[in-house]
Amino acid sequence: MLKDKVAIVTGAAQGIGKAISISFARDGATVVIADVDLIGAGAVVSEIQSMRKKALALLVDVSCSREVEAMVIRTLDEFKKIDILVNNAGITRDSFLIRMSDENWTQVIDINLKGAFNCCREVAKTMIKKRSGKIINIASIVGLTGNKGQVNYAASKAGLIGLTKSLARELAARGINVNAVAPGFIETTMTEELSESLKEKMLGKIPLARAGSVDDVAKATLFLASEYADYITGQVINVDGGMIM
Repeated sequence: MLKDKVAIVTGAAQGIGKAISISFARDGATVVIADVDLIGAGAVVSEIQSMRKKALALLVDVSCSREVEAMVIRTLDEFKKIDILVNNAGITRDSFLIRMSDENWTQVIDINLKGAFNCCREVAKTMIKKRSGKIINIASIVGLTGNKGQVNYAASKAGLIGLTKSLARELAARGINVNAVAPGFIETTMTEELSESLKEKMLGKIPLARAGSVDDVAKATLFLASEYADYITGQVINVDGGMIM
């Protein structure tokens, strides 16, 4: 599906971003692994290259517009085009509102929302010129429902959904599809830190009665990046086992 396509995936050194990158490469894409963890990104590149596919690791802080601009320039220098952008980079700094510091609010908004904005703005320039492209933003179901102790994270993901819908309207006439994937309770290093009682409580809310995997998210993202989703834009696909149906 993605043969000869060039994709940038941010926050791709581990977890969901890594799974997306490997699924893209397996499907024929050349993948740029962008992350603040260059060693981890390099390990993902090595794994992709072992499949005889092309990949490039780049050290990028998506909250810095200059670094994002440099990422796009380097990608175009190396591979001449950008067909797909996946905005996956994100962090959490959980705390109840009255205890949340300015720094924890700003860090989450800067990386999760401003970072996606920076990447969309730079990549859209080249996609507009060639009148095609796929942008997929990795949001979260908490951007739709909210969550106690995560006002910063939920606000960033709700903003990302708004960005997705607005950008879809702006870029549709140029042949560019913009969609979002909203994962639910996914087994990652982030969720491993949760208490067993909280995990059981969350699983009790899921009709499919299991946590999702990073591969579940990667499959939905691969679909949106492919030609099978050419007539889909401005949508949010929940990958949550029916948690908020």
